[in-house]
Amino acid sequence: MVASTSVKLNTGAEMPTVGLGTWKSQPGAVEHAVEFALKNGYRHIDTAAAYGNEKEVGLGIKASGVPREQIFLTTKLDNPDQRNPAAALQSSLEKLQTPYLDLWLMHWPAPMTKDGKADKGHDWLQTWKDMEKLYLENPDKLKAIGVSNFSVAFLERLLKEAKVVPAVNQIELHPSCPQQELVDYCVSKGIVVTAYSPLGSDNSPLLKNPVVNKIAEKYSVSPANVLISLQANRPGVTVLPKSVTNERILCKQRLL
Repeated sequence: MVASTSVKLNTGAEMPTVGLGTWKSQPGAVEHAVEFALKNGYRHIDTAAAYGNEKEVGLGIKASGVPREQIFLTTKLDNPDQRNPAAALQSSLEKLQTPYLDLWLMHWPAPMTKDGKADKGHDWLQTWKDMEKLYLENPDKLKAIGVSNFSVAFLERLLKEAKVVPAVNQIELHPSCPQQELVDYCVSKGIVVTAYSPLGSDNSPLLKNPVVNKIAEKYSVSPANVLISLQANRPGVTVLPKSVTNERILCKQRLL
């Protein structure tokens, strides 16, 4: 089976199945990675306020010359900004040099203070309600909203009060962290899952896994390609490989 090139969100929009992740991609490298990826067929870019590279991602998008309307752009609300998402949204738009976001996620259901401590006086559910209001009142700025790192329990609490069903739940997915119950739950609710860290953690043993390598040999692809294709072929799942190396960016776009 070959993965589809896009997945339809509950908003009706098409989200490209494979996107370029930018977590840990440093300023000075990430803008070139984004530019190269877009010039070579990627149309889905994922970043976050917490990554500290929104400005550089925006520069890479601009340098690529690809029209903005052809790009699916995601960023995320940082934990210390949960009391004032409107200001955080505006900040992200300005740093990315874009008039709108295709998708804006609550990065974690974990409000924090500016000094990095848990903000016990603020409920993340209120943050979601504030995000809903921004989404419903600003369709020109927000095309979709969603969440990240939400378990079934957190989603159940959210859906009991939500006016807007999240379009996406971005979570860690790879063979050592399959989370099938969570994926099935999301799909049953019309929530697309986006897989981050599809290769596992840094220096992941998955790249040396004998089964993964046997499959890679059979299809004459890299082990990384096998792991990315695994997620891309799961129903209702999109995937975010991450690299700042041109050759790896090209390799990771190809799916089995």
